[in-house]
Amino acid sequence: MGFKITGDPAADKVLDDSPFALLAAMMLDQQFPMERAFAGPAKILDRFGSLDPAVIAAAPPEDFVEMCAAPPAVHRFPGAMAARIQDLARQIVDVYGGDAAAVWRDAESGADLLDRIAGLPGFGKQKSQIFVALLGKQLRVRPPGWEAAAGGYAEEGAFRSVADVRDRQSLEKVRAFKKAQKATAKT
Repeated sequence: MGFKITGDPAADKVLDDSPFALLAAMMLDQQFPMERAFAGPAKILDRFGSLDPAVIAAAPPEDFVEMCAAPPAVHRFPGAMAARIQDLARQIVDVYGGDAAAVWRDAESGADLLDRIAGLPGFGKQKSQIFVALLGKQLRVRPPGWEAAAGGYAEEGAFRSVADVRDRQSLEKVRAFKKAQKATAKT
């Protein structure tokens, strides 16, 4: 199937090929257009030459920030996000032996999966639930209880998050949902 989130087949392929890229992209999806956040790992791969968590974790922080800040920047907050990407890489190395897919592959239940993801730098409760839904809906990673762990993001046809983006049309539906949520929050 393959991801179709960024609008760029090469950037989507990076997400398909690298579990760390997928985690980093989800982490970058904050105060930044979704498709640009998910294209961030492809920029890192092009500029840095690797998405290996051990290589990223070992990079001099100032060099990694500079690479992330080079136009077009990986994120609108390149310094903070470069540090988070390196923190994420260090945790994947320290806790999961450098194997990002172990975060979800070894989860015994939806609750365990949610806890594992929520324990990563840059992943709060909502982002963790969205990532559980993304794994369940698009990668078919479905430990028992994954739907309960993902909450409303697991609902089929809801178009609430990146978990529901499979093409341009679904991206627009997710955008419309988010816009309506923001409007409701303002009132």
